[in-house]
Formats: sequence, C-alpha cells, structure tokens
Amino acid sequence: MAGLAEWFERFVDQLPNTRIMQFVAAYVLVPFWAWRTPVKPQAGGPHYSVQPGDNVQHMMNLIMPLKDKSAVGRAKAALAIAANKDEIYAGLDNVGTVHFARFVIVGDNICMFSVYDGDFTNYIRDFIATIGSVFDAVVGLVEGGEDVIPSESNVEKFIDWVHAHDLYQVSDQATDLFRDIEAVSGATEITRDLRLLPRDLILQLHVNPNVSLGSGYRAYPGYSVAEVRKQFGIGW
Repeated sequence: MAGLAEWFERFVDQLPNTRIMQFVAAYVLVPFWAWRTPVKPQAGGPHYSVQPGDNVQHMMNLIMPLKDKSAVGRAKAALAIAANKDEIYAGLDNVGTVHFARFVIVGDNICMFSVYDGDFTNYIRDFIATIGSVFDAVVGLVEGGEDVIPSESNVEKFIDWVHAHDLYQVSDQATDLFRDIEAVSGATEITRDLRLLPRDLILQLHVNPNVSLGSGYRAYPGYSVAEVRKQFGIGW
C-alpha cells in the first residue's frame, strides 16, 4: 500500500505539467474562477509609504497603445520623441526627482520607463508643469490621448490617465497581494488562506496581463567601474 500511495502522490505532483492539465487550467479553470470570483484590475505604480526611505527610486512603467499600429504609426512616435528630445530632457532635469527615464517602442505601444523619488502625483504634476505641452505631442498619438490634452488644462484627468497606463507592480512580498485585493475591492476583511495565494495571483494576472514584478533592484553603486577593474588587476 505504501508503494501505491507514493506512486499516486508522484502522479498527482506531475499532473500540472501534463498538456491536458495545462489546457484545462488555461481554458477551463481560470475562466471559471474569473466568473465565480470577479477580480478588479489593480492600479498602476508603487504603493506610497509614510516612511521616507520607502519612497526613493520608484519605478514608472507607462505603456501607451498607439492609435496607428502600423510601421508608420511607430515611426511617428519615434519622430515625436526625437523632435522634442532636448525639451523633454531639460524638463526632466527641472523636475529634480528623476533618476533616469527612457522611451521605448514595444510592439504597438510607446512606453516611458522612469525612476523617480517621492509621490507619484507630485511627480506627474511637476512633469506637466515643465514639459506638459511638449509631451502632448506624444500623447496625441496614443489611444484616448485626445481626452487629456492639453495636459496643462486637464491636470487631474491627465494624472488619472497616466496612473491607468502605469503597470501594476506586484509586491516583492507575495502575501501583500491580499492587501492589494482589499484595497481595490473595498473589503475590510479577507480570509488570508495561503493555499489560495497561487489562485489569487493567477486571477490578478488574468485581469492585469502586463505587470511589473516587484519594485526592482535599487541601490547606489559603491564602486566605480575604474575601481572595480583596478581591484581585479584588469586595467584599461
């Protein structure tokens, strides 16, 4: 009997890796869970903390779907960035809380990835004040962008629009997912059964197909490249 029990346990453990179970999970179980347990999409961006040290080097992963999804549309987006690059960089300098920022075209999206200090709302307000009119040229190429430009005249609406296009950041601590579910559902008490954590995460990724995994690596390098090469005896 012991041998039969061990065989059955191995059989059950291997089931998730079989093609039939992967098919059932993707096309039967997940849609059924989503129907039985409706889940709201999570808000984008990091959680603000009262601890000052927790609000350093926040990430913004802004994903903006282009209206024109052809190569011509992507070229227009690239030209809009190139034509206003100097103004955008000068504006980011003036914001004063930005560590780095870059624009990337991924598929049919023009993306802005940046790292900043402090509160998200203040970051976007300062961004609008310094280069809002320039950034409008980019936003005008994006689906729904015409509803929030000129940004200087639609500050609150523009902040909400950016927040909606910022990727939801899955917490570094997996159990913090329960806190996020409480916040978005308005529930005051949720049974924190760790056995349900994988299912809850699957449901979140069902409604938030694009996410940022954690807050990322954040640090200030202690040594320069020259110092590292010197220690290794590599030289230049």
